[in-house]
Amino acid sequence: MSARRDHLRTALELATAGVPVLPLRAGKVPFGNCRTCADLACGGRPHMLTPGKCGCPRPCHAWAAATTDPRVLTSPAWAGAWREAQAIAYHPGGAGVTVVDLDNAAAVAWARQTLPATRTVPTTRGEHWIYQGTTRSANAVRDGVDIKSTMSYAQWRGPGAGTMTALPDVVRALVVKKPSPARPAPRAVAVAAPAGGGECRHRTPAYLERGITMAEQRITGAAAGVHATVYRTFLAVLSTHGRCGCLTDTHITRLFTAAQGMGESGRHCNDAWTNALSALGM
Repeated sequence: MSARRDHLRTALELATAGVPVLPLRAGKVPFGNCRTCADLACGGRPHMLTPGKCGCPRPCHAWAAATTDPRVLTSPAWAGAWREAQAIAYHPGGAGVTVVDLDNAAAVAWARQTLPATRTVPTTRGEHWIYQGTTRSANAVRDGVDIKSTMSYAQWRGPGAGTMTALPDVVRALVVKKPSPARPAPRAVAVAAPAGGGECRHRTPAYLERGITMAEQRITGAAAGVHATVYRTFLAVLSTHGRCGCLTDTHITRLFTAAQGMGESGRHCNDAWTNALSALGM
């Protein structure tokens, strides 16, 4: 309990310095969305890829929940998360910085040869290099290197050492999207809609349509980690509609088409769907 009180104390100190913070649970990941916000049913928050008007008082939506408001951090809606918190995260973009996350010794060596010196923070496996300025976030821009800035979070590991310098063009260039190569036409869906128990108890046709549309947008809006995004989206759709019989082959085809439009193979789509079914015991 003392360690968790320390997390909140540190979070309040960071917030006072203008660094938006949030608690991390076991596994050093953000807390999951509440029922109201699950599967982005709330529409998301204004500064997300899905710019809804969510006013949830809980620490939902991962990095988008990060705040500098001490009233929010100490509110009853956040109290349960702080009791279970295992670490603290912050939103680099919200603090006006970019973190170059170097995940192994080879990545650190590359940075020392390539990037201008700046403030550095040791991590479990490598280092965080922190620059003044923001850019788009992207994972795996090269082996062992992630860029965390806007629409991302980084674990707080201390203030580090050294003088923070301006974000160099070489880092900005790492996250520039390259023109997408021509992609093959989507293949036919090789899976069937799961058998359900009849009429969906919690939706109108419009609710289901909105859910599928949002799932498509989540996949096509993935800036990085498309594999993981496809799996998580399939899992979310199945957890909401997989047992009630309202999903059809047409809905699945729409999801697979969105995934294949992002470069996923038909085989990977089938595997992701099967793995999601297995994870839910279906």
